[in-house]
Amino acid sequence: MATRSIERTIAPPAPHMVGNGFRVHNFIPGSGVTMRRMSPFILLDYNAPVAFTPSETPRGVGVHPHKGFETVTIAYKGRVAHHDSSGGGGVIGEGEVQWMTAASGVLHKEYHEEAFSRSGGDFQEPRIATASSESKRHHAPTKAPAWEPEYAPSAPSLSGGQWTIHSKWHSQ
Repeated sequence: MATRSIERTIAPPAPHMVGNGFRVHNFIPGSGVTMRRMSPFILLDYNAPVAFTPSETPRGVGVHPHKGFETVTIAYKGRVAHHDSSGGGGVIGEGEVQWMTAASGVLHKEYHEEAFSRSGGDFQEPRIATASSESKRHHAPTKAPAWEPEYAPSAPSLSGGQWTIHSKWHSQ
């Protein structure tokens, strides 16, 4: 296996809100890294740990389109509910991973799960998206499966390190 050197490290950019439920640092696109350089990765958002106060109305982001890419979400803290126009939906719980294939297009919404919204609490998740292969871009979107990790991923420490997601999956 070839060894590669680290090209550079990137300090977290200032966070911004996506809807009213996701306070993210957007590393890709941005951070002085070109999309061509990062291909096939098209998005890397990190919702650093943040405490949300209790709310009767779930926070999140309303209906928005996804097309031509795959999105992977890992819930470290908190619970995220999601629904899409292909009939997919469910809850991503702490330590779970969701993979969504938008393919030829899907309308999607995500928000804090109702019980989590009512109780409030710590929320943390990374999300990464990659461009779909040309063949997948013309198919119907797939219902997003949820994976139940045998060993829940732990959040990386500020000192670095690596982690692995080892899981079984089931359809929701």
